[in-house]
Amino acid sequence: MSFYIWIILFFVGFVAGFVDTIAGGGGLITVPAFLSLGLPPHLALGTNKLQATFGSGSATLNFIFAKKVAIKECLWGILWTFVGASAGTIIVQRINSDFLGKIIPFLLVAIAIYTIFTPKLGLEDIRPQMKENIFYIIFGSLIGFYDGFFGPGTGSFWAILFLVILGYNFTKATAYTKVMNFTSNLASLIFFIIGGNVILSYGIVMGFGQVIGARFGARVVLVKGVKVIKPLFIIVVFSLAIKLIYQNFR
Repeated sequence: MSFYIWIILFFVGFVAGFVDTIAGGGGLITVPAFLSLGLPPHLALGTNKLQATFGSGSATLNFIFAKKVAIKECLWGILWTFVGASAGTIIVQRINSDFLGKIIPFLLVAIAIYTIFTPKLGLEDIRPQMKENIFYIIFGSLIGFYDGFFGPGTGSFWAILFLVILGYNFTKATAYTKVMNFTSNLASLIFFIIGGNVILSYGIVMGFGQVIGARFGARVVLVKGVKVIKPLFIIVVFSLAIKLIYQNFR
């Protein structure tokens, strides 16, 4: 590739890492970038998982160092998310996942509307509606599988589940979402590499941009909290839903 393409990939990674750390939806930016380079869908998805692993890993470390995440509290989530994502990635490399694109946008719109009309959502911790171990067994495997199989909106689903079911505030939900995102990204990446569906050079260049963007995004979350997370979360969810509707129903 020419030099300016490397610069564009790095910049796209930076923007995606920043947005994804705060509100999720980084794939809304990165996957079209890979497709625009002429990559087939499976190669685009696999290479995207490589660069996303950089960003979600960097954000996770930032939240751990800031003591917003306690890994020992979400070990079950890491385990079941890894298992679910591995299964989803193995299957998606063998079948077409387009049918999910017709369902997911409407779930995302429902999430955004619920967030808008629940003004106190995420302002502070509330009483959990389910034990954490049971929560992670159920949703770790399901959302992990979804991320490995299809992917768009994974961060939004995790965030809303942490908010509503475990009663986390927005900052804490964002931090734990990145842990689960990193887990499913890593699991998917392993099996995409095994399947030969990753272009290392593309993913690494964009991944460096992701790391820097994710560091800035994590700082914004820690300083601004819900004031910046909630509105950006709603914008990203609506944008992702509109993109998927256009893509699957045009």
